[in-house]
Amino acid sequence: MAAKTVLDRDLKKFSRLEKAANAASQTSLALGLGFVFLLLVLGFVVFQAGGIQGNMIIIAAGVIGGYMALNIGANDVANNVGPAVGSKALTIVGALAIAIVFETAGAVLAGGDVVKTISKGIVYPDAMPDTDTFIWVMMAALLAAALWINLATYIGAPVSTTHSIVGGVMGAGIAAAGLSAVNWSTFTAIAASWVISPLLGGLIAAGFLAAIKYLIIFKDDKVEAARKWVPVFVSIMAAFFSVYLLMKGLKRVWTPDGQTIAAIGVAVLVITYLAVRPLVARASRGLENRRRSVSNLFTIPLICAAALLSFAHGANDVANAIGPLAAIVSAVATGGIAAEVVFPAWVLFVGALGISTGLLLYGPKLIRTVGEKITKLDRARAFAVALSAAITVIVASALGLPVSSTHIAIGAVFGVGFFREFLVQRRKNHRLALADEPGAQPGPKTSAAEITGAAEAGMVLIKKDAKKLKKARKRKLVRRRYVTTIIAAWLVTVPAAALLSAMIFFTLRGMLLQT
Repeated sequence: MAAKTVLDRDLKKFSRLEKAANAASQTSLALGLGFVFLLLVLGFVVFQAGGIQGNMIIIAAGVIGGYMALNIGANDVANNVGPAVGSKALTIVGALAIAIVFETAGAVLAGGDVVKTISKGIVYPDAMPDTDTFIWVMMAALLAAALWINLATYIGAPVSTTHSIVGGVMGAGIAAAGLSAVNWSTFTAIAASWVISPLLGGLIAAGFLAAIKYLIIFKDDKVEAARKWVPVFVSIMAAFFSVYLLMKGLKRVWTPDGQTIAAIGVAVLVITYLAVRPLVARASRGLENRRRSVSNLFTIPLICAAALLSFAHGANDVANAIGPLAAIVSAVATGGIAAEVVFPAWVLFVGALGISTGLLLYGPKLIRTVGEKITKLDRARAFAVALSAAITVIVASALGLPVSSTHIAIGAVFGVGFFREFLVQRRKNHRLALADEPGAQPGPKTSAAEITGAAEAGMVLIKKDAKKLKKARKRKLVRRRYVTTIIAAWLVTVPAAALLSAMIFFTLRGMLLQT
């Protein structure tokens, strides 16, 4: 027996060593392929910038922009498909395929042809001493944001790429022109979003999960309740996603007014309900009256939500990779500083391809963190997270609040997890309360000893249930170490990117002065 135990331990050690070796080889392969991608970007940008004076600056900025896009794909896209993977609605391969297709489509088809090159007004253009200084500010900001996101991805923390580039621009801008160069009102609004984004996302996700629980999951006849309410939830999702795409994802293609957007949202809600109701009725035939079976009815809507979120993300956040790059190209080509510039087509292509490549090579790590490691997600919970992401962005945009899609999505996951903890704690308190209720009085055919014994046995069972619930809470609900890591990364993103950007700016300027 002892020999067998030793052998088992040795086999486990060998297995762990083998897994570590495989992980190391996969990491090395991903790093190598990422380097190959940057070499291809280098060749592509050399070809595109061949006839522009000062093309060496554009070439360097193009490679850094490609590096930034890689990191956005590795970190930011996980928020869109992570819940679907965590709930097993999609495999990691299926999620990567959907995200790559829709991220690229969003970036290329609706990627916004105009960008504020000063990253949404974070620094004043006229505060820059000259065009060369402005170019080095944008270069430092782009590189600092990319390095910070790379580090965050390495430690497994999903961070806001928008806040990273804002911090980069702010730090380099201060280094170049002092504190007066920063638009502090804009920065204050961005800082407020650190609290607003996750709080809104968490509350809305918890609210929808509560509605699903009390209207469907907690009902005696779960299947019948699902036939009634799942079409309603899917219709709400379709309506809000249509509004979300019109407001945030299709600005380049079409920009309707508020009334038109609202009318389209209502029309989509009604049409979806009429179309989905018979489909849900058909799909629910033969389902077991169990939570897991009913939760599976959310599978297709959840996959659609992942695709739509990816499309909107590609349309919007590609600017974080190519906004500063476009600013540099414009400044070099025109010799001046423009408040807004048109995206050159090749710049957009670098951003779109970089995001897709980064997702493919490095995305699975953050996808698993978002979908599996923060809290356990089934398809109903993941649906609440995806729906919350779209609704929160719409509400915040309508109120004029600057929010981060990353913070919203992760906040929604936290909200779902903490709501689950609330339900478990309430159930545990209820069971413990039962133990304090007085037992039955002895009747003519039941002795006091028998009743006392039954009561004691009941209390033992209740206490065992309570211990199991407490253990489940620690193991499955919200893993605190991920909460701490992610929130800490959120809080330091802007100052870390700003400090790093300032250091890079001083280094670049020192090299320039020496030459």
